[in-house]
Amino acid sequence: MTDQIRPQPGILDIAPYQGGESRLAGRADVLKLSSNENPWGPSPRAKAAFAATVESLHRYPSTDHAALRAAIGEVHGLEPGRIICGAGSDEILTFLCQAYAGPGEEVLHTRHGFSMYRICALAAGALPVEVPERDRTVDVDALLGACSGATRLVFVTNPGNPTGTMIDGATLERLAEGLPPQALLVLDGAYAEFAEGYDGGAEMVGRRENVVMTRTFSKLYGLGGLRIGWAFGPDHVIDVLNRVRGPFNLSQTQLETAEAAVRDREWAEFCRAENARLRAWLAGELAGLGIPSDRSHANYVLARFADRREAEAADAHLREEGIIVRRVAGYGFPEALRITVGDEASCARVVTALAGFRAMAS
Repeated sequence: MTDQIRPQPGILDIAPYQGGESRLAGRADVLKLSSNENPWGPSPRAKAAFAATVESLHRYPSTDHAALRAAIGEVHGLEPGRIICGAGSDEILTFLCQAYAGPGEEVLHTRHGFSMYRICALAAGALPVEVPERDRTVDVDALLGACSGATRLVFVTNPGNPTGTMIDGATLERLAEGLPPQALLVLDGAYAEFAEGYDGGAEMVGRRENVVMTRTFSKLYGLGGLRIGWAFGPDHVIDVLNRVRGPFNLSQTQLETAEAAVRDREWAEFCRAENARLRAWLAGELAGLGIPSDRSHANYVLARFADRREAEAADAHLREEGIIVRRVAGYGFPEALRITVGDEASCARVVTALAGFRAMAS
């Protein structure tokens, strides 16, 4: 009878998400640069807040996330009532698809966008529609051309992952203005803090009814292991998302640690400045080895090789040196490797390893 017990349409079309590797057999000195993690970790204030919550683990957390929303609002100049928090921004992407997309409806995403967009759309029974990019950058004209009466959500990663490229505010405005009236634009700003002068779309969200932005504590704030994200959107969208959000979707440990992290502006600025400095150095050194990359606005570079064979050979050499980066063939770049910007010693280790690879090939 099991052939009659079937999941909803679309579920079996989902290929489970694969995270970055973290181990290499026989190596104790593994350098993990595959998941875009903050090499300096969370702030001291966040660590202290995390440790303090051990005394209240028997208590249920707040259901309204008021203190964390207030802290986010204070730091970013946003209305706390228009903020929702989730178990990573991934959960909020799931809420959006669950609430706004379903059978017979479409969810647009770009060719090189975050693979969770497709997964969330299929899980909701909607049809994911992949739209090409231009020169590894979001193509707004292609997105607008792909819209139809069935389009309900349009996901844009800005800065892009794995490319690190981004589109400017005027281009985003044109996209939002050109969408069909039933569609929401979702600006995924997981790496927004690393892009100088970029507010993640907050100003635009603040005055439009068809745009939502998502953010995470996993990258700049070094809290990937805790899974905390948030979104800012129009009142009508946040109201809907709170109706599908579980009342205890974040623990008190998550809430208090994230609040301490977002309030520690000195640590955030240190991490941002170091990333910018080392990102430029790493990209420059790789270019000197004949390994180009687009200007990155995130905490990684997309290193491009001659072809897939060379990229795979470079990856194999890095692994022999105990360094794990991310192959991104699944994102449409078989000829490239995404390399997280680590601390100074880590970046130097990558450059030395790839210089050795180049020397072996010559």
